[in-house]
Amino acid sequence: MTEHSPAPGRDRLRELIDAVLDEDNRTLPEMAGDAYASPWYFSRQVSAGAGEPPVALRRRVLLERAAWQLRGGASVTETAFAAGYDSVEGFARAFTRAYGRSPGSVTDPGPAPRDGHWLPAPNGIHFHPPMSLWVADQPARGTPDEVTGLLVHHDVEDTRALLEAAKGLDDEAYRRVRLPGWSMLPWDGAEESIAAVLSTLVWSKEVWLASIEGADHPVRGADDPAALLARHDDVAPRWLAAVRDIARRGAWGDRLVDALCEPPETFVLGSVVAHVLTFSAHRRLLVRSLLRDAGVEIDTGDPIDWLTRREK
Repeated sequence: MTEHSPAPGRDRLRELIDAVLDEDNRTLPEMAGDAYASPWYFSRQVSAGAGEPPVALRRRVLLERAAWQLRGGASVTETAFAAGYDSVEGFARAFTRAYGRSPGSVTDPGPAPRDGHWLPAPNGIHFHPPMSLWVADQPARGTPDEVTGLLVHHDVEDTRALLEAAKGLDDEAYRRVRLPGWSMLPWDGAEESIAAVLSTLVWSKEVWLASIEGADHPVRGADDPAALLARHDDVAPRWLAAVRDIARRGAWGDRLVDALCEPPETFVLGSVVAHVLTFSAHRRLLVRSLLRDAGVEIDTGDPIDWLTRREK
């Protein structure tokens, strides 16, 4: 694994931010080492993804935590060392520059708003009590809203989990016709077996991504589980990047002329993403039912359970 090729499905930016804010990582080399990256590459990736250099991001978030701790009654001395400063004097100077008042002047005036300790930030990333982060909504940055982002990430990771589950089937069970005559969308063809449904799950992203990128119509590859996993691991990070780029440019309403259709058709980019999510969700639930019919124990595919596992 190189610095330039993170594993598909991983939230690399979150991993980088976790390395920035880890209690044991006080210097840039320590942060980069924890993320298995060179300091130069680590700094570039954090700055590009978060809009803030890693050292500045860490300093600001720890100052926000310090303000919250002082507000709760912690002493200036213990707060200074908890924030990574070697002296109370150095902490006091930094705190005063950031907040316009000395840390000793911070008292507990009673309940405060959630963001009472926040400092100005270019990325919406802030300290959130007791020991976590809050990422504030920033529509001006063009990022997908939280629910859309979760749905897109859940879709690609859940598809991969289903492909892994299908690897346990023999070829007969994998290709057995279980839904005679079933077709979800006319142009996608029959989806009568586990193999066919999983193949279309991967194929639909390959086709739509080719349309967005202006590439040639992709060749539909092999559909055994191992081959589909390889195809999925190729298309998933590119699909995620494409959705992020649409969001970054605020291009949800842009129109795509899909020359892969005959005759060419025009689609709104936002509707393309909605289309993929809608029919992918249907197919993922359908293939779960088919896997259970084949004797495979499988979870419900609930995004709540998926997110809970990711946050552990």
